[in-house]
Amino acid sequence: MNLTELKPAEGSRESNFRRGRGHGSGNGKTAGKGHKGQNARSGGGVRPGFEGGQMPLYRRIPKRGFNNRNTREIIGINVEVLNVFDNDAVVTVDLLKEQGIINNPKDGVKILGNGELTKKLTVKVNAFSNTAKEKIEAAGGKAEVI
Repeated sequence: MNLTELKPAEGSRESNFRRGRGHGSGNGKTAGKGHKGQNARSGGGVRPGFEGGQMPLYRRIPKRGFNNRNTREIIGINVEVLNVFDNDAVVTVDLLKEQGIINNPKDGVKILGNGELTKKLTVKVNAFSNTAKEKIEAAGGKAEVI
Protein backbone atom coordinates (compact mmCIF):
# COMPACT_ATOMS: atom_id res chain seq x y z
CA MET A 1 0.00 0.00 0.00
CA ASN A 2 1.26 3.47 -0.95
CA LEU A 3 0.15 6.89 0.19
CA THR A 4 -0.70 7.59 -3.45
CA GLU A 5 -3.25 4.76 -3.43
CA LEU A 6 -5.25 6.04 -0.43
CA LYS A 7 -8.85 6.97 -1.23
CA PRO A 8 -11.79 7.97 0.96
CA ALA A 9 -14.43 5.32 1.56
CA GLU A 10 -16.95 4.88 -1.23
CA GLY A 11 -19.82 7.36 -0.85
CA SER A 12 -18.25 9.28 2.04
CA ARG A 13 -17.41 12.34 -0.03
CA GLU A 14 -19.99 14.11 -2.15
CA SER A 15 -19.17 17.21 -4.20
CA ASN A 16 -21.18 20.32 -3.43
CA PHE A 17 -23.97 21.30 -5.81
CA ARG A 18 -23.10 24.68 -7.35
CA ARG A 19 -26.34 26.32 -8.35
CA GLY A 20 -26.43 28.70 -11.31
CA ARG A 21 -23.18 27.65 -13.04
CA GLY A 22 -24.28 27.37 -16.66
CA HIS A 23 -26.84 25.41 -18.67
CA GLY A 24 -24.82 22.21 -18.52
CA SER A 25 -25.37 21.91 -14.80
CA GLY A 26 -29.13 21.73 -15.36
CA ASN A 27 -29.59 24.67 -13.04
CA GLY A 28 -28.02 27.63 -14.83
CA LYS A 29 -29.44 30.99 -15.95
CA THR A 30 -32.18 31.65 -13.36
CA ALA A 31 -30.73 29.14 -10.87
CA GLY A 32 -34.09 27.50 -10.17
CA LYS A 33 -35.79 30.78 -9.23
CA GLY A 34 -37.97 31.13 -12.33
CA HIS A 35 -38.39 34.45 -14.11
CA LYS A 36 -38.51 37.78 -12.25
CA GLY A 37 -40.84 38.51 -9.35
CA GLN A 38 -40.37 38.89 -5.61
CA ASN A 39 -39.01 35.40 -5.08
CA ALA A 40 -36.35 35.82 -7.79
CA ARG A 41 -34.82 38.89 -6.13
CA SER A 42 -32.11 38.85 -3.51
CA GLY A 43 -33.65 38.74 -0.05
CA GLY A 44 -36.99 38.11 -1.75
CA GLY A 45 -39.92 36.11 -0.50
CA VAL A 46 -42.45 36.68 2.25
CA ARG A 47 -42.39 35.67 5.90
CA PRO A 48 -43.98 32.39 6.98
CA GLY A 49 -47.74 32.78 7.43
CA PHE A 50 -48.04 35.78 5.11
CA GLU A 51 -51.14 35.52 2.90
CA GLY A 52 -50.68 38.43 0.52
CA GLY A 53 -52.20 41.02 2.82
CA GLN A 54 -55.28 38.95 3.67
CA MET A 55 -55.76 38.56 7.43
CA PRO A 56 -53.62 35.48 8.14
CA LEU A 57 -55.03 32.30 9.65
CA TYR A 58 -53.11 32.65 12.91
CA ARG A 59 -54.83 36.03 13.47
CA ARG A 60 -58.29 34.96 12.26
CA ILE A 61 -58.59 32.17 14.84
CA PRO A 62 -59.59 33.38 18.34
CA LYS A 63 -57.32 32.91 21.32
CA ARG A 64 -58.72 30.44 23.85
CA GLY A 65 -57.78 29.77 27.45
CA PHE A 66 -54.52 30.20 29.29
CA ASN A 67 -51.97 28.14 31.19
CA ASN A 68 -51.92 28.80 34.91
CA ARG A 69 -48.34 28.89 36.18
CA ASN A 70 -49.43 28.09 39.73
CA THR A 71 -51.26 24.83 38.95
CA ARG A 72 -50.03 21.80 40.87
CA GLU A 73 -50.27 18.39 39.22
CA ILE A 74 -51.15 15.94 41.99
CA ILE A 75 -51.75 12.25 41.28
CA GLY A 76 -54.73 10.71 43.06
CA ILE A 77 -54.68 7.06 44.19
CA ASN A 78 -57.55 5.21 45.84
CA VAL A 79 -57.11 3.39 49.17
CA GLU A 80 -58.00 0.01 47.61
CA VAL A 81 -54.81 0.14 45.48
CA LEU A 82 -52.69 -0.01 48.65
CA ASN A 83 -53.80 -3.63 49.30
CA VAL A 84 -50.93 -4.83 47.06
CA PHE A 85 -48.44 -4.05 49.86
CA ASP A 86 -47.63 -6.40 52.76
CA ASN A 87 -48.78 -5.78 56.33
CA ASP A 88 -46.73 -3.22 58.30
CA ALA A 89 -45.14 -1.86 55.09
CA VAL A 90 -44.10 1.79 54.89
CA VAL A 91 -45.65 3.14 51.69
CA THR A 92 -43.82 6.13 50.19
CA VAL A 93 -43.96 7.93 46.85
CA ASP A 94 -40.79 6.11 45.76
CA LEU A 95 -42.28 2.72 46.65
CA LEU A 96 -45.47 3.52 44.69
CA LYS A 97 -43.31 4.46 41.70
CA GLU A 98 -41.23 1.28 42.06
CA GLN A 99 -44.38 -0.91 42.12
CA GLY A 100 -45.64 0.78 38.91
CA ILE A 101 -48.75 2.24 40.58
CA ILE A 102 -47.73 5.76 39.57
CA ASN A 103 -45.52 6.89 36.70
CA ASN A 104 -44.23 10.39 37.23
CA PRO A 105 -45.33 12.24 40.38
CA LYS A 106 -44.63 15.86 39.43
CA ASP A 107 -46.05 17.77 42.41
CA GLY A 108 -47.15 15.01 44.74
CA VAL A 109 -49.49 12.12 45.50
CA LYS A 110 -52.87 12.21 47.26
CA ILE A 111 -54.59 9.15 48.70
CA LEU A 112 -58.36 9.12 48.06
CA GLY A 113 -60.98 7.17 50.00
CA ASN A 114 -62.57 4.91 47.36
CA GLY A 115 -62.58 1.18 48.21
CA GLU A 116 -61.58 -0.76 51.31
CA LEU A 117 -58.18 -1.24 52.94
CA THR A 118 -57.47 -4.63 54.55
CA LYS A 119 -53.77 -4.17 55.41
CA LYS A 120 -52.09 -2.30 58.28
CA LEU A 121 -49.84 0.23 56.56
CA THR A 122 -47.86 3.36 57.31
CA VAL A 123 -48.52 5.69 54.38
CA LYS A 124 -46.25 8.71 53.82
CA VAL A 125 -47.46 10.89 50.92
CA ASN A 126 -48.21 14.56 50.22
CA ALA A 127 -51.96 14.58 50.99
CA PHE A 128 -54.93 12.48 52.15
CA SER A 129 -58.67 12.89 51.80
CA ASN A 130 -60.57 12.68 55.09
CA THR A 131 -62.18 9.33 54.24
CA ALA A 132 -58.83 7.86 53.17
CA LYS A 133 -57.22 8.92 56.45
CA GLU A 134 -60.09 7.37 58.41
CA LYS A 135 -59.86 4.07 56.49
CA ILE A 136 -56.08 3.79 56.93
CA GLU A 137 -56.35 4.45 60.68
CA ALA A 138 -59.36 2.10 61.01
CA ALA A 139 -57.20 -0.69 59.51
CA GLY A 140 -54.59 -0.02 62.22
CA GLY A 141 -52.18 1.98 60.09
CA LYS A 142 -50.81 5.54 60.09
CA ALA A 143 -51.35 8.37 57.60
CA GLU A 144 -48.38 10.76 57.61
CA VAL A 145 -48.16 13.90 55.45
CA ILE A 146 -44.69 14.62 54.10
